[in-house]
Amino acid sequence: MYLLWREILSEHWRMKYLAFFLLLFCWFSPISRARVVHRRTRPAFDPTYSSALAAANRFLHAWQDQDHEAGILMLADSGRQHASPESLQSFFSPGPDAAYEIARGQRLKPDEYAFPLVLFGSASDPHPRSCKLIMVRAGKGDWAAEKLP
Repeated sequence: MYLLWREILSEHWRMKYLAFFLLLFCWFSPISRARVVHRRTRPAFDPTYSSALAAANRFLHAWQDQDHEAGILMLADSGRQHASPESLQSFFSPGPDAAYEIARGQRLKPDEYAFPLVLFGSASDPHPRSCKLIMVRAGKGDWAAEKLP
C-alpha cells in the first residue's frame, strides 16, 4: 500500500512539474512575445504650415509689443474693413503683462489655417481669453490675419 501511494504521489508531482514547466515555456517563448507593432503615422509634411505659423507668431508678437503699425499691416483687407479704429486701438493696447499661447493649427483650406489661442493680460479683460486666429495667404509667401482674434 505504501508503494502504491508513493507511486501515485510521485506521478501527481511529476504532472505538476510538467504543467509548471510547460507554462514557463509558453510564457517565455518567442512566439508568445510576438506582438503587432503599430507605428505612429506622422501627418504629411505641409510646407505652408510653418510659414502660416510664423506669420501668426509675428502678428501676436506685434500685439504683445503694442506695435499698432506692424499689427495692422498684417491684418487682411477684410479684417481692416470690419474693425473700427477704436477696436484696433483697443486690441493692440493689451498692457505690459500681455502674453499668448498658440496651439497646433488646423488647415481649413489650401491657403488658410486656424490657430487656437489663449491671450493673457489684455487691458480690457485680465482673465485669459480663448479664441482662434485665422491666417490666410495674402500673396506669394505673405500671410495675413483674416480678422482680429
